[in-house]
Amino acid sequence: MASLKKLLCLLGITASIPRVIAQETSTGWPLHDNDLTDLVQWDHHSFHVNGQRLFVFSGEFHYWRYPVPELWRDLLEKVKAAGFNAFSIYNHWGYHNPIPGVLDFENGAHNFTEIMTLAKELGMYMIIRPGPYINAEANGGGFPLWITTGAYGGLRDNDPRYTDAWTPYMTEISKIIAPHLITNGGNVIMFQIENELGEQWLDVGKKTDNVPVQEYMALLEKTARDNGIDVPLSHNAPNMRGYSWSKDFSNATGNVDVVGLDSYPSCWSCNLSECTGTNGQYVAYQTQNYYDYFTVQSPTQPNFMPEFQGGSYNPWGGPQGGCSSDIGANFANMFYRNLIYQRVSAISLYMLFGGTSWGWHAANVVATSYDYSSPISENRIIGSKYYETKLLTQFTRVAKDLSMTDRVGNSTGYSSNTAIAVSELRNPETGAGFYVAMHAYSPSSTLETFKLQVNTSEGPLTVPQHGGDITINGHQAKILVTDFNFGSKSLLYSTAEVLTYAVIDGKEVLALWVPTGESGEFTVQGVRHGKLTSCNGCANVKFHSGKSNLTVAFTQKTGMSIVELEDGAKVVLLDRSSAYLFWASSLNNDPMAPENSTVLVQGPYLVRSAAIKGLDLELTGDVANKTTINIFAPKSISSVKWNGKKIRSASTKSGILTAQLEGAPSYNLPQLSGWKYADSLPEIETDYDPSGIAWKAATNTNTSNPTTPALNNPVLYVDDYGIHAGSHIYRATFPTTTNPPTGVFIDITGGLAFGYSVWLNSQFVGSWLGLSYIEKQGLEFSFSNATLNTEGDNVLVILMDNSGHNQRAEALDPRGITNATLLGPGEYSFSKWKIAGTATADTPIDPVRGPLNEGGLYAERVGMHLPGYADSDWEALEGNATTLSVDGPGVRVFRTVVPLSVPSGLDVSISFRLTAPSESTFESETGKTNQLRALLFVNGYQYGRFNPYIGHQIDFPVPPGILEYNGDNTIAVTVWSQSAEGAEMKVDWKVDYVHASSYDMGFDASYLRPSWSENRLDYA
Repeated sequence: MASLKKLLCLLGITASIPRVIAQETSTGWPLHDNDLTDLVQWDHHSFHVNGQRLFVFSGEFHYWRYPVPELWRDLLEKVKAAGFNAFSIYNHWGYHNPIPGVLDFENGAHNFTEIMTLAKELGMYMIIRPGPYINAEANGGGFPLWITTGAYGGLRDNDPRYTDAWTPYMTEISKIIAPHLITNGGNVIMFQIENELGEQWLDVGKKTDNVPVQEYMALLEKTARDNGIDVPLSHNAPNMRGYSWSKDFSNATGNVDVVGLDSYPSCWSCNLSECTGTNGQYVAYQTQNYYDYFTVQSPTQPNFMPEFQGGSYNPWGGPQGGCSSDIGANFANMFYRNLIYQRVSAISLYMLFGGTSWGWHAANVVATSYDYSSPISENRIIGSKYYETKLLTQFTRVAKDLSMTDRVGNSTGYSSNTAIAVSELRNPETGAGFYVAMHAYSPSSTLETFKLQVNTSEGPLTVPQHGGDITINGHQAKILVTDFNFGSKSLLYSTAEVLTYAVIDGKEVLALWVPTGESGEFTVQGVRHGKLTSCNGCANVKFHSGKSNLTVAFTQKTGMSIVELEDGAKVVLLDRSSAYLFWASSLNNDPMAPENSTVLVQGPYLVRSAAIKGLDLELTGDVANKTTINIFAPKSISSVKWNGKKIRSASTKSGILTAQLEGAPSYNLPQLSGWKYADSLPEIETDYDPSGIAWKAATNTNTSNPTTPALNNPVLYVDDYGIHAGSHIYRATFPTTTNPPTGVFIDITGGLAFGYSVWLNSQFVGSWLGLSYIEKQGLEFSFSNATLNTEGDNVLVILMDNSGHNQRAEALDPRGITNATLLGPGEYSFSKWKIAGTATADTPIDPVRGPLNEGGLYAERVGMHLPGYADSDWEALEGNATTLSVDGPGVRVFRTVVPLSVPSGLDVSISFRLTAPSESTFESETGKTNQLRALLFVNGYQYGRFNPYIGHQIDFPVPPGILEYNGDNTIAVTVWSQSAEGAEMKVDWKVDYVHASSYDMGFDASYLRPSWSENRLDYA
């Protein structure tokens, strides 16, 4: 407690120490509600939902990063199958409110109500987080980009201008959510106010009020309540320093009902230098102390993690596929168990499914992928991290006593090996014990064996009593139970981890697992005899009968074995690989997953659902390869259907049903060829007319942005002219003089990895290529390679790539030119500036895809990336060429139309691969460079942003619905060469996997792919 006392002293609340410590082992904690409903309550131990204690295990996904509503069920079925009883979403103010006065909750994925309906239908509780600020590595942190000009104040405070901006959004979204609250028959149980706003105090030690922010929180809460939100309001702290918004900590303005803590102990970014700069030296697998923080911040509330690290985002320059080496399956095993070590009883993983930062939804720090090394990968596949997480979520779903525990000890004294620390959690009502064991020094990965001292209903024991020692091998942890109730039975102890259990035909089926090669031992109360009825992976099985119990010791090999107890109950013994594929499928949509309404299935890649209809058991799921399945189901079942088809099954002597499932056939993609191309930078031509509606006259002499631009030009910040996303084009003119300028100095802010290129009178004068760690760059460009006009105006064209707005207060950092100064022997000034941005700058011309999907390139403005655009007069590449090149500096747009015909019953995951000469897979034969910026559009959706000399992402998954599985697909790529030598790249696609699936991927999503319309030409 020394560190806790020191922390409390620093905060000036030392008087609280005796009370807090005394109550930690008490059962007299108050039960809270919000005075509006008792359907969701909470106390020191856990949440209560519908009168039952609930260990919340949730995970996050973002529908606006996954814009195919027909796939939301696919994702949520995978979430439920893993054992999660809840999920969480952010809403996105900027996505729904792209233009002042325009709120869109209807077009395409903007209509998110189906997600709330699915929560009820599938049987999962839901935490909703509408902002208005969300961070989320979204462009501007989820702010609508029109708010980034400074005209609405500093943001996230009580400024009336800012209040007027967010009120329509928060009012409308609250009304949309309200019918789906648990109080109205839905499954939404919490509503988060704002996000990671740890600024309640100007001085936390003195509790000096930060009034503008406190009043802002109070306004948000009132708006939610006034519009039907009567479930608990929550907030998530960004770190363990702010101590904000908790009613346990203060009675200040702005407090919410329930507070929690976000944590990313392995760094929130694959760029570890970001975390080192913020949190000190990064140490892999170093856990943090949350227990003491909750003891101060929220002692009468559950230890709640609204965001705990699922993975890390991949920044510009990050590795292909993200940074999974430190946050893979081992991370999930150790860190998620460490939360239970610290008595956390409500967890939401961020992200559970990250998806793609398609379009311009990413902040400037993030490349296209938002995979976040998530348990469910960007291409929708599930693998070792998903399965490892499932080992714990399945356990917490059935470990009802875990939702009410005290931590009664935490030391190395429980273990015979001082390298191992153990936290003892004890349910004060039932006496059930949970011993969480891990390396005392969490970064350690040594192999350690030990015995464990436990307290049981039969007194203290040192376990195992008969078999081999417990093993912690590498970055692992274990949760070992005592007096664990399953059905009508109880485990006195187990040194194997509990996976799940069910009660079938009145008999318990308990699944235990240990890693391959390790030993386990368990004691079942109330029986004295048992037998091994199936031994596929067991060794050295020994039975030890006691006066009123049976102890079984064993060594686990690869496979599944079954011990049958004398009364017909079963204990299933699994190694890790077999446990990965062991599914507990609920027969109803009760999030509590009753033990007597569950069937158990071992073997398939995925079991989505189970239902009993008469004498038939109907299972749905996915398989990749030919698979044997083992089914634990009622004896009355006479036939089994898999994905609607009856399969031949047989009953083993262990009383389980076995069957064979056929694997998925292969699928071959057609060649990605037939490319045509056209110019996409006519703006540099001398005869180009910039008088169309795409062009904004830059005439402002003042800006509300807090960053002051140079005074030698009008304001050239693009956001001041309603231009926010993607590439922007500046055209400036200056007159001919007798002492002409010799160059130009240009200073642009565009976000990390941004770049720009410059032309004078149609002639290229240079580029800033960009770097992953620079968001502002000023350069001098010489006119020595260009010709100045002898009469009339000279035309300077600057093509700028905006990589997105910063987050938090830095969302106000401007985008665009801060300074443009002509250089030379005389005094010069520009006579006129114009800026072209997206075709959606004033009106949502494509409300389904949304304005963040496009930038200001000519091809995007006129819709060359869209299905249905007429390209018959474009020039064709020869033969089946897949190399796209630009001869010299400039921009070309390439298009092809390719059909797909995916057979029904298959889930085929398809990714595009973009490579350039620097990649080992593609060496240039023409001498052209990789100094390019490319955008990939699939049926009009921007699904790839490729900067090969900056970043390493080359594979870009595109989901069904964006891809038309049974019809034509329009593929467009814009290639911007920033080099005088030109640039080139290759485009191909590949099959990531083929699964035979119950999920119908042939759905009609044509409404998500609106075609080109002639009004696009107005933006030429």
